[in-house]
Amino acid sequence: MSSVVLALILGGQLVVNPPVPANDLARRTAYHHYVRGQEFLQSELYDRAVNEFQEAVRNDRLFTDAHFGLGQAYMGLRRYASAIQAYERCLDAARTIFSMREQDRARTDQLITDQLRALREALAQTGRMAVGQRAAVLGIESRIRELERSKSGLVNRFEPPAQVLFAAGSAYYRNGDAITARERWELAVKVNPKLGEAWNNLAVVYMQSGRRQDAEQAVKNAEKHGFRVNPQLKEDIKLLPAT
Repeated sequence: MSSVVLALILGGQLVVNPPVPANDLARRTAYHHYVRGQEFLQSELYDRAVNEFQEAVRNDRLFTDAHFGLGQAYMGLRRYASAIQAYERCLDAARTIFSMREQDRARTDQLITDQLRALREALAQTGRMAVGQRAAVLGIESRIRELERSKSGLVNRFEPPAQVLFAAGSAYYRNGDAITARERWELAVKVNPKLGEAWNNLAVVYMQSGRRQDAEQAVKNAEKHGFRVNPQLKEDIKLLPAT
């Protein structure tokens, strides 16, 4: 079967003792390192990005997007097992922040507001870089929307961030675990059905496991939400036996 181009972008373990929220000084330090990490990430200086993101999470274990950035940097270095750990810790941090809302809504909202400020600063930095960083801009914008939704109070139960689930699935796939990758992508489209990239990747894993009908539907969903599916993938799906 011919090869297929996957939409795998530079895209766990449960935390037994949830981390204590960082103090103001530690958070400011973390956000400084995060913005620096984003600069290195977009310049493809992945080793230096790893160092900055590690400092960010050392200062603030609940800084979800520092964990996410660390995962992206590890993906750039092709250290997929390390990327998986970073993405899963990102999900754990998001889950912890959500659980804190019941105890102290004002403090939790302020924590999210501070993280949004750091993302917007990173977005401004990225916007001043080369035009080729469009994917990075879209990724940060997507995380901003997810954080804003978590703060809005519209969600009454925890929903894992779809963009993080998508990236985690990519890491699992690259690490040779297609089953867990599929599970992460399926959960990603359950949270955000408009995530065309995840539908595309689901079409690939469904095809690889002989699930023609599911693969065809995933292709339709990907294209419905604006993702351009590789024509070769469609041809490969047509070669599968009808189910």
